[in-house]
Amino acid sequence: MKWLKGLVLGLIVGLLVGLWFGVNIGRDKPFYSNPFEKKTVGDHLQDAYEGTRDTLERAIEESK
Repeated sequence: MKWLKGLVLGLIVGLLVGLWFGVNIGRDKPFYSNPFEKKTVGDHLQDAYEGTRDTLERAIEESK
């Protein structure tokens, strides 16, 4: 029964650590950084600028 507790605890810890790393990898951040930190207004503006630039570049390429 002791091994079952260890197995369950290991699965829970592994799930949490994997979720932590997975969220960071999905956001293109270092896997050890805090996935719950708030983005600043500047970060949001930079993301919007990059998205707009990419969309415009694709539209220009498609119109050629």
